[in-house]
Amino acid sequence: MRTSGRLARVIAEIAVASIGGALLACALAANQDWLDRHFLPSFFLPRHWYVRIEAFVRLMMAALGVSLMLFARPRVGRFAARAPVRALHVAIAAVLALVASELVLRGVHLRAAEWLLPGEEPRRRRDPRLGWTFVPARTGHNTIGGRVIDYAFDSAGYRVRRVDEPVDPGRPTILFTGESVMLGEGLTWEESIPAQVGAMMGIQSANLAVHGFGSDQAYLRLQMELPRFRRPVAVVSLFIVALFGRNLDTDRPHLGPGLVWLPAEQHGRLASLAALLVPYRTDETVERGVTMTRAVLRATVDLARARGADALIVVPQFGPADQAVLALRRRILDETGLPYVWVELDTAWRLPWDRHPNAGAARAIAAAVAARLRVG
Repeated sequence: MRTSGRLARVIAEIAVASIGGALLACALAANQDWLDRHFLPSFFLPRHWYVRIEAFVRLMMAALGVSLMLFARPRVGRFAARAPVRALHVAIAAVLALVASELVLRGVHLRAAEWLLPGEEPRRRRDPRLGWTFVPARTGHNTIGGRVIDYAFDSAGYRVRRVDEPVDPGRPTILFTGESVMLGEGLTWEESIPAQVGAMMGIQSANLAVHGFGSDQAYLRLQMELPRFRRPVAVVSLFIVALFGRNLDTDRPHLGPGLVWLPAEQHGRLASLAALLVPYRTDETVERGVTMTRAVLRATVDLARARGADALIVVPQFGPADQAVLALRRRILDETGLPYVWVELDTAWRLPWDRHPNAGAARAIAAAVAARLRVG
């Protein structure tokens, strides 16, 4: 009994010390350069907040690691020595709790990370190829920034002023692709980027953007919708460097190497939850995402030009770009020679209590797009 107690103590102390040492090593190794490589820029958090959160987490990891090695290790060891069977039962119970949590969560229907709220307006519906699209021929309402915003969609699912004023595919049209920023989240139809560009150019706009889309989903929708338009004048695509991480998600239909369509991947529920809370990306994942994004944007440009339309990528940036953003912009846009316009916006030009551009920011983006399209 005494021998088994000593063995249990040694095993328990080694386990606790190993966990503590791993936490301390990770905290020390995760300098800012490493963090910038593996935790991509965020659209929803200011850079200085992101850095402070990372620093706080590193500090907590280091403190926990030291506490485990210096204080918890001997206590756990003594407990294991006094009651080795009970200590084993505790370890087994912890493992079984994780297994049970995974099984329970598998009974819960999960959507992709970019579509977690089923009742969010504008309302979405499942699409086998794209993942989701907006419910067509419908008007939804949402209160954002103290205003009630109407989201009207025609029978094709394009955002319009009114349901009974659909986009006419026979007219000269500028098509817009992207996600919630291009859609006009928190903005009236008249304030949205596509509507403002259309008004400035005197040309009909077609807003194909969908909340939560990655660049590959936006391209796939353009590929499906562009043939409907008999006189496309231009295709304007939105790319926000701080949302590049969305292009790496595989829990939705996505494009792989060679722009091959791939279905949504099923991940463990606990792993998905951990990835949502801690969006760590490996070097391999980032490189794969850069390659795919470059190919998708190039294919978008080629698709537009094949129909005789101009192609332009608009890249909004709130405030000065940090080195991580500039590095991604250089690799994805500059090195490939893609036609883009960089629009730097005042950091105050956001919706109240929301990170999306306000009407003034949308106007600045629209003016930059219209000026570039006029030049041709």
